[in-house]
Amino acid sequence: MQRSARNKAMDLLSRREHSYSELFAKLKLRNFEANEISQALDRLQSENLLNDERFTESYIHFRVKKGFGPLRIKNELSEKGVDSELVQNQMEQYEPIWSELMEQQRIRKFGLEIPEDYKEKMKQARFLQNRGFAAESVMRLFR
Repeated sequence: MQRSARNKAMDLLSRREHSYSELFAKLKLRNFEANEISQALDRLQSENLLNDERFTESYIHFRVKKGFGPLRIKNELSEKGVDSELVQNQMEQYEPIWSELMEQQRIRKFGLEIPEDYKEKMKQARFLQNRGFAAESVMRLFR
């Protein structure tokens, strides 16, 4: 039995939110025609079953709860084809918490003590940068 692109998209959306382009790519991998995919996704958007803004909001919230920083989250959303302006608008509400989140991640991984040793500082700094925190913010934390 041949399933429609719409049915498959709804199946994927029932598991979690997706961005338009992420869903497009997944359906393309399942050998649906680009035209059929576009029609299905446009219809799902008009029915508000597919919504990039809602996806972005939930994705950011999920990644912040996991302790990831703004640079990594922005990069991941960019890879998922989300509009950078939409990402920026959604990220603004988290602006006040990035420093605190970064410090929590450092403490969780390495303990309360800020190291005196340069090598250990750099190890912790690399960890935080890999989590998606800006180098300037990380260095400010160690000052």
